[in-house]
Amino acid sequence: MERVAFLIEGTGERLGCMLNPESVVVRRAAGVRPRRSSGGSITGAGLSDDPLLYTGGGTTEIQLDLLFDVTLPGSTVQAEDVRQLTVPLWNLAENGAARDGDGRPPQVRFIWGKTWNIPGVVAAVAERLEYFTPDGTPRRSWIRLRLLRTAEPEVSPEPAEVPMEGLADPAVEEAGAPEPEVSDDEVRLHEVRGGEDTGGGERLDTIAHQYYGSSRLWRLIASFNGIADPACLISGLILKIPSLESLRRRFV
Repeated sequence: MERVAFLIEGTGERLGCMLNPESVVVRRAAGVRPRRSSGGSITGAGLSDDPLLYTGGGTTEIQLDLLFDVTLPGSTVQAEDVRQLTVPLWNLAENGAARDGDGRPPQVRFIWGKTWNIPGVVAAVAERLEYFTPDGTPRRSWIRLRLLRTAEPEVSPEPAEVPMEGLADPAVEEAGAPEPEVSDDEVRLHEVRGGEDTGGGERLDTIAHQYYGSSRLWRLIASFNGIADPACLISGLILKIPSLESLRRRFV
């Protein structure tokens, strides 16, 4: 079973969780608020409701409750202090250096199974530690993590500055149109690694980030390799990873 993981967009690092949450709470707040003037709220004797200002946007929040326990039977985790496993999640809520000089938490992607692949930032983390050893070392941790959804990050070009227009999804080929050839020297091979013991193994979005610098291009790899179910990659499968320039010729 594939476990919940967080993919850090800037580095491609994958932080896997020990167990899947038993429940996920999703909240949505629309981009509206009461209309105000310089003197305060706008009111009137004939109004049954306050006038609203439509700001656009809004907020989508995902709350996860996660369990980490280094004493679980059958676990392959080797750690004495459970905080060794939870510190990476705490770091997702820490501000780091940004290009504009303002600190901000890293952009991450919440990944779980076939349907959860959501970009966002971790806005808050809370942890309850339990099951202490005589010297005060915690062995169990309950983590509550609050993720705020963000817009999909912009696609980053590879070092050769290959134009990225049209690479977000494979274009539909015209009937009868010849498909451009991709030479062997434009294709790299990637062997899929992992399995249940590593939290479900590799995913196409993490592989796309590794080779193209953007997890958004996973559909191109799936289409190029004729993969019908991109969420189920078999360990040992050899994927063909074409260059961005060859993909541009093929799908644009």
